[in-house]
Amino acid sequence: MENIGEQVVCLIVYHLLFAMFVWSYWKTIFTLPMNPSKEFHLSYAEKELLEREPRGETHQEILKRAARDLPVYTRTMSGAIRYCDRCQLIKPDRCHHCSVCDKVNNCVGFSNYKFFLLFLAYSLLYCLFIAATDLQYFIKFWTNGLPDTQAKFHIMFLFFAAAMFSVSLSSLFGYHCWLVSKNKSTLEAFRSPVFRHGTDKNGFSLGFSKNLRQVFGDEKKYWPLPVFSSLGDGCSFPTCLVNQDLEQPSTPAGLTPAIKNLEGHQFPSKPLRESQSHLLTDSQSWTDNSTNLDKGKVGVSNPGLTIENET
Repeated sequence: MENIGEQVVCLIVYHLLFAMFVWSYWKTIFTLPMNPSKEFHLSYAEKELLEREPRGETHQEILKRAARDLPVYTRTMSGAIRYCDRCQLIKPDRCHHCSVCDKVNNCVGFSNYKFFLLFLAYSLLYCLFIAATDLQYFIKFWTNGLPDTQAKFHIMFLFFAAAMFSVSLSSLFGYHCWLVSKNKSTLEAFRSPVFRHGTDKNGFSLGFSKNLRQVFGDEKKYWPLPVFSSLGDGCSFPTCLVNQDLEQPSTPAGLTPAIKNLEGHQFPSKPLRESQSHLLTDSQSWTDNSTNLDKGKVGVSNPGLTIENET
């Protein structure tokens, strides 16, 4: 580049993309996965009962009693309470036992999913920028417009590497953008979550806008930065149950029953954790007018948990 101004701009953009790429990658691999809160662990007496009882109906009855006051609404494929024998706790909704992701050498879940998405985004932009700025020299390589030195082979290799990584990263980033828009984990994309009333592939989706805000937060100024801004506390997410849940406990006295919002989603009769509930406090989510109740069928949303979202 002969133009000094062009050189300065390219250097600034390059180092900015590189810094954001390294920052988001660092946050992705060094952010510890979250663990279920203590309320999901069984008491000593309940653990003893489970050890004495064989697998079967009695075993499930013990788990049902233990999960009676917990925000747990999903089930196994057989309809049983999801229980982790290794951790000896009732699995929160959308929670899976920790395994190390081979892509970033860390579990990708609620605590670092935003960082992982930004890592993919800045990696893609970084590779595209390198490929774009190297293209003119790559063309000169094939038209014999470059000096006959070993450096011209570096230019060819750099372009091919950046182009190939751009293709692979664009497909992976596009796939995770689709997952965010549908509020699905990788596992839920392959196997729909099972609720008490049956499977529901869109059971956790609140609409594109709210799904995006769950991952990136309400303040748009923090969206491009790898700082934690996701909505929720990692233990409860608003969920849409399409069908009526017959096992849902009756509404406690003094609390507003579930109400259908303008987007057709059902929200919970009992409040979510405070850190999560403000996702549903806008004018389109809650209404105090009892005429908006869905006649004949009042669904109940439930909080869920994506502690580990396997990628």
